[in-house]
Amino acid sequence: MIAGRVGIVGTGRVARALALGLGVRSSATPMMWGRTPAHLPEGGGVLAVRSLEEVAEQCDVIAIAVSDDALLQVVDAFAGAQFRPGALAFHVSGGSGTAILEPLRIRGVRTAAVHPVMTFTGNADIEVQRMAGACFAITAPDGDTMRQARTIVKALGGIAVEIAEDRRTLYHAALSHAANHLVTLLAGATRALHAAGIEHPESLVAPLVRASLENSIAKGFDALSGPLLRGDVNMVRGHLAALANDCPEVLPAYRAMALSTIDELERRNKAATLSTLRAVVDDVQ
Repeated sequence: MIAGRVGIVGTGRVARALALGLGVRSSATPMMWGRTPAHLPEGGGVLAVRSLEEVAEQCDVIAIAVSDDALLQVVDAFAGAQFRPGALAFHVSGGSGTAILEPLRIRGVRTAAVHPVMTFTGNADIEVQRMAGACFAITAPDGDTMRQARTIVKALGGIAVEIAEDRRTLYHAALSHAANHLVTLLAGATRALHAAGIEHPESLVAPLVRASLENSIAKGFDALSGPLLRGDVNMVRGHLAALANDCPEVLPAYRAMALSTIDELERRNKAATLSTLRAVVDDVQ
């Protein structure tokens, strides 16, 4: 259980999931403030408040769950508020550490960054279940605050992973590269399959991608298969020509990923025809 009252700043997907997840594990009904009160969780379970000052004055744990661009605005808006002694304020941004909360720390508030490593779609009930067992990247300036951050993660059923302050942006870039760019990659693949005459490309590609993902997680780059690994120059040349002719909007991403794959193969010395492959990919205009 979390001692005291939890306050949630924000009414978006992450904020609603935190309100539900932390609310049932705290000793008082959580408070919630946001610029869009209509987005408060359906069915109640929170106390809607009119100002950030109320959150500061009455809450022992404050979760700031707003967009990255709005985070500084919220910190500035807390100026002049009276916080409870020993209060903890944390944000859920992946790319920011605790430096952005410095105006609160110098006023005696414990500050931390607690980022859930998962996606949120708006179904708070399901997302509370998903947070149980998910990893949370936590950053804090001292041991006592780090222990408090771990308590928050434990209350949600998650697994705490400590990230250094100066590594937060790199950490978040890695996650974005894996998750966000995967969406773009699959969108391009399904578009090319449409161009190839496949009516329902999702059903065709899903088993292949799931197997590739599982193999990649288990084996890393050793899970690679396909024409680049085999050094099949003519097949790669055919891919590039087909994309250029029938689905040119996908060609830049294909080339970029092919060159990145060749780079990794060169680092591992796993192919004998890399110079030829690179020349073929580079020659595409």
